Amino acid sequence: MSMIRFVAAAVLAASLVPPAAAQGIPKAQSPEEVGFVAARLKRLSDRIEEGVKNNELPGAVVLIARNGKLVMFDSFGFRDKDAKAPMTNDTIFRIASMTKPIVSVAAIMLMEEGKLTLQDPVSRYIPAFADTKVAVEKKNDDGTVEYVQAPQTRPMTVQDLLRHTSGLTYGAAGANQLKRSYADIKAMDPNQTNEEMADKLAKLSLIYQPGTTWEYSMSTDVLGRVVEVASGMPLDKFIEERITKPLKMGDTAFEVGPDKAARGAKPMKEGPKNEVPTIPDITLKAKWRSGGGGMVSTAADYARFLQMFANGGQLDGVRLISRKSIDLMTADALPPDIKMGADMWRFEALEPSARMGQGFGLGFAVRTDQGRNPLPGTPGDYYWGGAWGTYFWHDPRERLYVVFMMQSPAARLRYRYLLRDLVYQALIGN
Repeated sequence: MSMIRFVAAAVLAASLVPPAAAQGIPKAQSPEEVGFVAARLKRLSDRIEEGVKNNELPGAVVLIARNGKLVMFDSFGFRDKDAKAPMTNDTIFRIASMTKPIVSVAAIMLMEEGKLTLQDPVSRYIPAFADTKVAVEKKNDDGTVEYVQAPQTRPMTVQDLLRHTSGLTYGAAGANQLKRSYADIKAMDPNQTNEEMADKLAKLSLIYQPGTTWEYSMSTDVLGRVVEVASGMPLDKFIEERITKPLKMGDTAFEVGPDKAARGAKPMKEGPKNEVPTIPDITLKAKWRSGGGGMVSTAADYARFLQMFANGGQLDGVRLISRKSIDLMTADALPPDIKMGADMWRFEALEPSARMGQGFGLGFAVRTDQGRNPLPGTPGDYYWGGAWGTYFWHDPRERLYVVFMMQSPAARLRYRYLLRDLVYQALIGN
């Protein structure tokens, strides 16, 4: 590790130590002092460097913390491969769906303030959803299929938005006519407001009855609008004033200014067509503040967000939510008779189903069983990732969390799996 990286690691380690344990600035810890074996951890570094060399990914940043202290904080490959700009620890990434846990915390904060409850119907905040119908498949005698409109058997709730049982979907997650309707109305139009987005979705049919089916969806985008109505603030302003600023997450927002443009990670050509994936520049300011996927961040910033969870809801004397709210968020919120959406096989080993030993909490997936899943972990760990390649998980029993940042849609699943394998094989001590 270079001297620059060593100093950066030491500074971050100081910021991640829980306040009760910190007196002054603590020294950087060796891997062995927090239960890791340095020689085994090198396998992870070697594998990522091999991947960069073999054009599997342009570059990445890995941050591992245990017991509130830094185990690894290093960068690999290129921030911008075409420009030969090396990856650095302060590189800023589009985090896509890693926005969802942040917006979910915003909703829980409002719950704690009595401004909403999880049992509330979404229509209390977005009246148009009171009249939203559910599309029910009907097979005709001639074998053709049509959809008929049925009322909601019970209203969509705020809890449904948090756990993706709302009956909403993503237009890109399948090819049936209901999902194609999301494209028809431009459900993800960057030039719309959250209010306009929510009202458009309310006019479409739900694809399932609320509470019956897990379907990864625009639920957290709608939740962002609920946060706006319940708080009386635009979503980006609420997150800035109530979450990122108090936690000193200075590079986390819906976009950053031109002064930080050079720190943005760029994708490389990849996939079967060998094309550069379209990832919005970190300085691009969209009118739509997507609660489901619109933010940018760094590994260090997201680590501070996770350390807040590890500390029971507070960091550096600032409390966002209570310990019991974290217990609620990180428990499996899915009913035992939940069904999985028809296209949800796309999540493969990450699928939140009992069959895979996985569930879903309020904002992210949670592990419910030790076995069944091919990825190592611990019951009670929780995680999520972004479509552009970013990923995190927090294992409370092992007092461990990991942040992985890259901009490579094609490599994202492969490296999430590798990351789990290579982090846990290096964790030897208690």
